Amino acid sequence: MELKRRPRRLRANETIRSMVRENHVRVEDLIYPMFVMPGEKKKVEISSMPGVYDFSLDEFVIELRKVVELGIPSVLLFGIPENKDSVGSGAYHEHGIVQEATRLAKKHFPELYVITDVCLCEYTDHGHCGLIDNGQILNDPTLDLLAQTALSQARAGADMVAPSDMMDGRVGAIREVLDKEGFSHIPIMAYSAKFASGFYGPFREAAGSTPQFGDRRTYQMDPPNGNEAMRETALDVEEGADIIIVKPALSYGDIIYRTKERFGLPVAAYNVSGEYAMVKAAAANGWIDEKRIVTEALVSMKRAGADLLITYHAMDVARWLREGGQV
Repeated sequence: MELKRRPRRLRANETIRSMVRENHVRVEDLIYPMFVMPGEKKKVEISSMPGVYDFSLDEFVIELRKVVELGIPSVLLFGIPENKDSVGSGAYHEHGIVQEATRLAKKHFPELYVITDVCLCEYTDHGHCGLIDNGQILNDPTLDLLAQTALSQARAGADMVAPSDMMDGRVGAIREVLDKEGFSHIPIMAYSAKFASGFYGPFREAAGSTPQFGDRRTYQMDPPNGNEAMRETALDVEEGADIIIVKPALSYGDIIYRTKERFGLPVAAYNVSGEYAMVKAAAANGWIDEKRIVTEALVSMKRAGADLLITYHAMDVARWLREGGQV
């Protein structure tokens, strides 16, 4: 039998494989999540996330230089405050930890694109993303605090704000306040498809944000629900979201695909802490090839439709790209 179609012709060597490769990870795709805390000369490795640290502000600036030198265009900032209270006041204080980190980042590296997380969970003594009354998470009273958080971050120099709380109406509340106060140019990257996932555990260690009672299932989405993710995203788009986050990423490629196909906005896949931790643990035990696995996972997110990759692997990926030219 004469074979006219031989797909293997285009797999014969790395040169031709790279020429016809359909999806790539570029350094321009990367957003690097970073954790900042008060104090000086502190760089504390997160035990469940090898290679990821809580940084005091002075160490944060040192690390940012490495980020910039590797060509990573953007960071996403999370804060660990010195004190917590029931209303998360550190989130929207003019001199809160994220606000101060933002000022430093823009002072030393003005071209670095600084995105700030908008939520209360790292700042509340109960660990929830909203105000509490009799054990209930209050939606509407929380919106003003979220809006004030976003406004304080914009005033500090943030290039973009990213509400992660999952309160109903928070994108609209933030957009209204930013526009009213002269920040209509600041985009909102909304955690629109954010699921109540088991993959978040290491992040809660890093940010000290584990709920002190209950869980977050009354505001984060139930993992089996894809149609609900589309409804949530539609609401955020209507309220003014500019970029949509799907979180987690690795087990939610279908949601990434559906989000991109339906809404056409830029989509950011959040390669979350538990996904990172699993790869690191397996690699440390010699069970997997870390570079190969990370590359495959991130490319799968791009193939599903993601435009941007929020990943704790960003520094490693940027180094691999510099060394090898493509991932």
